[in-house]
Amino acid sequence: MTAQGTNRDAWKRAASEAAASLVEDGMLVGLGTGSTAAFFIRALAKRMQEGLHIAGTISSSLASQELAQSFGIPVTTFEANPTLDLYIDGADEIDPQLNLIKGGGGALLREKIVASASRRFVVVADHLKLVERLGQSFALPIEVVPFATPLVKRQLTDLGANVQLRSKGETPFITDNQNMILDCTFAQGISDPAALDERLHHIVGIVETGLFLGMARQVLIGGPNGVQTLP
Repeated sequence: MTAQGTNRDAWKRAASEAAASLVEDGMLVGLGTGSTAAFFIRALAKRMQEGLHIAGTISSSLASQELAQSFGIPVTTFEANPTLDLYIDGADEIDPQLNLIKGGGGALLREKIVASASRRFVVVADHLKLVERLGQSFALPIEVVPFATPLVKRQLTDLGANVQLRSKGETPFITDNQNMILDCTFAQGISDPAALDERLHHIVGIVETGLFLGMARQVLIGGPNGVQTLP
C-alpha cells in the first residue's frame, strides 16, 4: 500500500471512530457499505465491547451485515423497526452543499433506502472526497434492470455521459438486488445534480442513481489535521 493509501485509511478510521461516538444506548443504527463503513462497524463493535448497548442494526449490503454479525453486533429488519435513529456511511464525492455521489461499492439502492429510513444520516470520509462539483473525479453509478441495460445505456449516452458497464473480472457486476451498474462520467462534471437526477428517474429501467441530494445531515472528514465536522 502507498503512503497516501496508508494515510487515507488512518483518516477514514479517525472519522469512523468519531462517528461511533455519536451512537447512544438503545439506538437503531444503519450500517453503510465499503471500506469506510467497515472501519465504522469495527469502531461500533469496540464501543459495544466497552459497554454500549444498541437496539439493533440494518445494513445496506449483505457484506456489511455479515461483518457486523461477525463482531456480535445485533441485526434487525425494517419489518420490526421501520425507522432508524442514525445511519453512518461513506461517500465517493461530497460537494459544498453536502450532496453526494455514492455507490462505488455497488450498494447505492440499499444505501438510499437505509438513508431514507433514518432520522439522521452522517457521512464519514477522508478530506480527498471533498469536491467543488460532483462527477469530476468519480463516475456516477446508476443501478439498472439487466433487461433494460442496452436501452438505458443509449439514453445516458444521449445525455452526454461516457457509460461503462461495471464488471467483476470477466463478468458484469451484479448487485445484491440482482441488477447491473452503469458508471457514467461527464466531461465537465455534473453542473446541476438535481436536474440530472430528475431526468434519470424518468428513464424506464433505471432503478436508482448514486446521487444523494439533500440527505446528509452532517459530514465527518478525516485528514492530516484530525477530524473536521461539516457543516
